[in-house]
Amino acid sequence: MGKLGVYIHIPFCIRKCNYCDFCSFPDKDGSAMREYCDELCRRMRAFSEDNGRREVDTVYFGGGTPSLLPSVCFESLFKTLRECFLIDADAEITVECNPATVSRESLEGLHELGVNRLSIGLQSANENELRALGRLHSFEELCESFGLARTVGFDNISLDLMYGIPEQTLESFENSLLHVCELAPEHISSYGLKIEDGTAFGRMRDSLVLPDEDEEYEMYTLCRRVLEAHGYERYEISNFAKRGYESRHNMRYWKLEDYIGFGVAAHSCIQNERFGNSRDIAAFLRGEDIVEERYSVNVDERRREYVMLGLRLGKGISDSEYRAFCGRGLLDDMPQIEKFVSAGYLVKSGERVAFSDKGFFVSNAILSDLLN
Repeated sequence: MGKLGVYIHIPFCIRKCNYCDFCSFPDKDGSAMREYCDELCRRMRAFSEDNGRREVDTVYFGGGTPSLLPSVCFESLFKTLRECFLIDADAEITVECNPATVSRESLEGLHELGVNRLSIGLQSANENELRALGRLHSFEELCESFGLARTVGFDNISLDLMYGIPEQTLESFENSLLHVCELAPEHISSYGLKIEDGTAFGRMRDSLVLPDEDEEYEMYTLCRRVLEAHGYERYEISNFAKRGYESRHNMRYWKLEDYIGFGVAAHSCIQNERFGNSRDIAAFLRGEDIVEERYSVNVDERRREYVMLGLRLGKGISDSEYRAFCGRGLLDDMPQIEKFVSAGYLVKSGERVAFSDKGFFVSNAILSDLLN
């Protein structure tokens, strides 16, 4: 068996942002966090007992807001991680942070525990847009948090940005991009807003004033131009990095490598078996089995996943890798590739096929055509 990635879901937030559809809950006094972390540790030990101490080269704490956890919870989780898994000396260990929930002390604690990468949610450098999104922090607070992270020793930091959000213009998005480039993080994720049912924005869907599709496309292409001019390479649809700082954990997902998820709403893939946990935190805390879906990936599903996930990457997919999955060439199964190449949505280079800029922007529609 190869190396494993570990994902740990921390489903607690001070409050939900207006766009957020992720699994998260409030915890006013911190008692649920401590109980939740105890249960996470129990489940990691159970996995280790059943599967041995698997070698791990990436660990990712996502949320929710993992940086809300008390230091005693992080200490317990890291102690259990090292007891249950063989963590590589150079493993990438990431914690997601909200600038409103970190301090010098908390960042020092994370660094001492072995966290070597932070993913900080900024979303915008413009105060009116942050308010519209329901964010708890200002851009000034982000800068303070970023500076503290550098001071305590973090040399691998990712910042998140959003485009297509209320009150945003092409000019204001460029302002956010330039401010982020001035901070010079190693990695930048830039996502287009999606209005999800069940969110505050979902309930305001009919009254929201948003950039139109043409403006969003201009923002997307502006993003690539600005970031590449500042030394960032787009290696995935929404992710840009300085050379050598691509997210190793997220690459596991896109390259169909093994990972195990712990916590509510966490997903896993081990040796072609996929399973996902429910959002039922009460059942989780009671120690009940919360797996709500489990299935084995067959050859055709593996082929589809290779195309769907591989085309998210800047380098795209290759004919030889595809043949290794199913014994046939790309064009044998997807002759439509040629029409998308002719239309400028896909680019062929040797045996590889990848999205162009305009192809990335409408990737869902193209993938639907290719895979159906």
